[in-house]
Amino acid sequence: MRDFSFRSREAALRKFHDEVFDLLIIGGGITGAAVARDAASRGLKVALVERGDFATGTSSRSSKLIHGGLRYLQNLEFSLVFESLSERAFLLDTVPHMVRPLPFYFPVFEGDPHGRMVLGMGMWLYDLLALFRSPGMHKGFSKQRLLKEIPSLRSEGLKGGFRYFDASMWDDVLTIATLRAAHQNGAAIANYTEAVGPLWTGDRITGFRARDLEKPLGSGETDIRAHQVISCVGPWTDELGQRLAPNRWKKWLAPSKGVHIVFDLKRLSVPGAVVMTIPEDGRICFVMPRPDLGQGVAIVGTTDGPSPQDPGEAGISRSDIDYLMKQLRRTFPSLHLNDSDIISAYVGVRPLMGPLGDGSTGPLQKVSREHHIDHGPGGTVIVAGGKYTTHRTMAEEIVDFAISARKKDARKGKCPVLPHELTKPRTRAPLNLNATREAVEACHIEAARRRVEIPEELLNRYGAEALTILDIDLESKGRKTGADPEGFPYLAAQLRYSMKTEMVVHLEDFFLRRQALFLSRADHGSPWAEMLARVWADERGLGEAEMKSELARLHQEFGRRTFISEKA
Repeated sequence: MRDFSFRSREAALRKFHDEVFDLLIIGGGITGAAVARDAASRGLKVALVERGDFATGTSSRSSKLIHGGLRYLQNLEFSLVFESLSERAFLLDTVPHMVRPLPFYFPVFEGDPHGRMVLGMGMWLYDLLALFRSPGMHKGFSKQRLLKEIPSLRSEGLKGGFRYFDASMWDDVLTIATLRAAHQNGAAIANYTEAVGPLWTGDRITGFRARDLEKPLGSGETDIRAHQVISCVGPWTDELGQRLAPNRWKKWLAPSKGVHIVFDLKRLSVPGAVVMTIPEDGRICFVMPRPDLGQGVAIVGTTDGPSPQDPGEAGISRSDIDYLMKQLRRTFPSLHLNDSDIISAYVGVRPLMGPLGDGSTGPLQKVSREHHIDHGPGGTVIVAGGKYTTHRTMAEEIVDFAISARKKDARKGKCPVLPHELTKPRTRAPLNLNATREAVEACHIEAARRRVEIPEELLNRYGAEALTILDIDLESKGRKTGADPEGFPYLAAQLRYSMKTEMVVHLEDFFLRRQALFLSRADHGSPWAEMLARVWADERGLGEAEMKSELARLHQEFGRRTFISEKA
């Protein structure tokens, strides 16, 4: 178990001051994490900073799916679907505890934009592009068979439907695992560290001044020197662009706000994800069962609407709730769902590409439906868009693009030449997440040798490192931090693990992301907050005053995530 904690964060901050890096990556979502892992695996010296917690923006607020993009078939984007399906197969095979098969039910009602014949052809093509490596082949259902599978489904106007397969994942955990892999390859990584402003050498940006947000205002600043800076800040791309080139930056994004609402799985019980086609606008939404989150939830989403200028101000409006609830009541009328059944909700901002400025800057260097890479001011590399499914291929493309730009600058004498072995394109950086089937099997063998049983919920969350949770639990039994809650016998050990290996700095990092307590429970885990605050303080070696301050911070964050925002 290699340390990736608040201690390694402090070590990274020292490295930021002392060393010169090949790449400085700004942004700790899945894109920045994947770029850091790919670059570090090639032997490049990598620094990464994130001004909040990792995946705190878009990357923890997704629909939590790994999918091939069935809807792209109608636009004939076959190569994109093929790439996505290939990556889906790879992730299902190599990180089975993070990415799991998920059946999707696609009911067809009278008046839907696509009939059964067209959908059936699309399903066959989807399986074909997957090279028949899907967790299961698609299957057509009659009305009666579909109602047998999903008894709560509306029968009026139902003509039948289909079942096909994609996959579910735990988005923020996958991001953290990717960052850990980058750290294991030597990357210096720190959360709660803001890139304040660029450092210029002539006409080039050669680093950034960074501020440690855990230090008092006016202190904790350091200059991070790097031969190249890559922006992976998602919906904040235009904000950073304005800092790089005030008054000259041309807007890239037309960000879109997406809201999800969450139900107890016992209240909205479905055997797999259900596709809901919305008659008013032709969009589709999903009901996605997640028995692996908390004690089981169903996530419903997403909406698609304009985002406020500051993505951090995006909230959940009454109309967002009404939009999703209207479709739920239409699709599952017998369940009589209402607002009181919603246990939590979340909103994310998708960094969708808009017109590039006024069109006068020329075409993007790299463009796809999913992501965009281009040169930015001062020799920076700017990245926007992307999705979880293809994060590995996208990262390889970004690093190759950055290396190509570095070669051109080196020929002009603007930066040192990279050693040849570091410039070679990779077939793709290995995940190296200690999560392969072989690693999990080795964990079972070790558990059998010790004559201990590993709970299924720990294997589902931690894979081969589940045994580590049991070790931490045993080691910390004598500490006076309070008993674990009923039904969650390893919660304190899980927090200690996250602080040691997942760079949890604040309690909110654990409640909102590493363990998803806020998402998966109507009480958001509040009854356990004080006990876990004592564990947090014990692990950090802090006293009662610091513990109470951290507890207040957690409750403030809970209050900030109001169910319905007037600002939305």
